[in-house]
Amino acid sequence: MTALRPERESGAAGYGDAGDQGTSYGQPYEVPDALGEWYGQQAYDAAVGEAPLGGGPVDEETMALRVPAPPGESLAAGAAAGTGTAGTTRATEATTGNGATGTTPGGRAARRKAAKRRHRRHAGHVGHGDHGAHAGPPAEPSKDDDQRRPLSRVEARRLARARKPSPAVVASRLIGEVFITTGVLMLLFVTYQLWWTNVRAHAQAGNEASQLQNDWASGKRNPGAFQPGQGFALLHIPKLDVVVPIAEGISNDKVLDRGMVGHYAEGALKTAMPDAKTGNFGLAGHRNTHGEPFRYINRLQPGDPIVVETQDMYYVYDMASILPVTSPSNVGVLNPIPKGSGFTEPGRYITLTTCTPEFTSKYRMIVWGKMVEERPRSKGKPDALVS
Repeated sequence: MTALRPERESGAAGYGDAGDQGTSYGQPYEVPDALGEWYGQQAYDAAVGEAPLGGGPVDEETMALRVPAPPGESLAAGAAAGTGTAGTTRATEATTGNGATGTTPGGRAARRKAAKRRHRRHAGHVGHGDHGAHAGPPAEPSKDDDQRRPLSRVEARRLARARKPSPAVVASRLIGEVFITTGVLMLLFVTYQLWWTNVRAHAQAGNEASQLQNDWASGKRNPGAFQPGQGFALLHIPKLDVVVPIAEGISNDKVLDRGMVGHYAEGALKTAMPDAKTGNFGLAGHRNTHGEPFRYINRLQPGDPIVVETQDMYYVYDMASILPVTSPSNVGVLNPIPKGSGFTEPGRYITLTTCTPEFTSKYRMIVWGKMVEERPRSKGKPDALVS
């Protein structure tokens, strides 16, 4: 039987010189039958686990098979044929071995456990030499290794407690969310009050004014008693560019919040109509929000016209005086001869009332006027509305 063998060491004794046929160093040569049978038996024993090839131990660190020693050579010489750490190991095992196989006490199982312990102690990997193995320097543990390492139960609990927010943090977050929610709601409320109520009230008042003028043109409405919330006239304040419907009553829902001006026409606060020969025509309106028709009545000066337009007539008043602040319970300002107005005798007056200061309803502001012209609609608009 013939086989290829590794090249021999320079100057070393040959294996079975009788079988060589003048082959040069490093070239294959034929192996005698007896030696081939011996190699085959050794390979079989190593494959089935009876003994390593050549009777030598298997390097547990590299799991590499070594070149077996030929028959007749000592086990020590066979171990010296290895290089590096693995060779030294085999030599030690051959010298202190137990029996012909050269195994250390404890057997292969003990050697495997020892190799595993050595592998765990060193973070590096085992390198392979030409005929042996050596352990590399221990590697530094990295953060990735710590992250990949499974956490114990204690470490997992500690990590969960560290990630869980403290009661103080939870309370502060809750308070912050409450403040943010409250702020958003307040902002929405202010936006609704100052902007949306005006938009809606202007639309409602505009529709009421258009409907009122259409009814006048078609003759559907006749002068007389009006139902609460029913529009019956238009108020013009040219200096403030105000044109707003006048409705019966001072209800917030039916009149004032719809952008209209309300006529005091109920109970103790009942006042005269514009067509009365004497009396005080009292009106109320919002100064802020809901159309705010009386927002700037504080800017009126004596002599500024205030015009009430009905189905048949124009009633023109000249602004006479103003009471900047008074109590809401001061109903004397609506008397036929209004208190504080400066009027001393009966006449045909108009009174405008609204809240003050702005954006509050703590006090009332009063503006008075005296009628100076009564003009039928058939004669056209008065000069106060033309100029």
